[in-house]
Amino acid sequence: MRVRDWTDILSDVTDSGADPEGWRAVAGHREDGLGEELFLGHPNVGVYELKTYAKNPLEVRGVGSRVARRIDDEIDPLLPRRGDDGGRFAVQSAPEDEDHAKSMATRVEETVKVHAEAPTTPEDFFTDLMDAVDSPAFGPMEYEFDGRPDRLDDLTDEFADADELLDRDLDELIEEDDVGRGFQ
Repeated sequence: MRVRDWTDILSDVTDSGADPEGWRAVAGHREDGLGEELFLGHPNVGVYELKTYAKNPLEVRGVGSRVARRIDDEIDPLLPRRGDDGGRFAVQSAPEDEDHAKSMATRVEETVKVHAEAPTTPEDFFTDLMDAVDSPAFGPMEYEFDGRPDRLDDLTDEFADADELLDRDLDELIEEDDVGRGFQ
């Protein structure tokens, strides 16, 4: 397992070429220490674990790694499914240029108009909106703002060795930045 910068992991996700709406995520506070952890999974790509913290209000730092090459029968129930009660997440890439940004804005506007005029579900609206902005990864997410979902604990246990290594590397970053429990 290779530990890398968290932004490199997100680049892997956006560049994977996988079906964008096949991604699923679970996130919450780290079990011990400063920051948050996130698991991202896709049946054709595998599972990634990321651990991040806010160095200051404008800078997030962290580490991550691919912890599984595929989602097997043991991992599948640990990730939320479309239709589960819960939140949604999306990974977004910046528009390539001004023309691309204008095209995206037009598609978003058209999507909103269509959904305002026709009966639709929140899930369908979210999916159509993510298509309009060319999101490379989106889907259901279980997240607790001030705690840890049970699935996060289960995934942490499933990938205990990787989790321990990522914790160690993130703690080194935090110590190197001299952040402790406050911003630098």
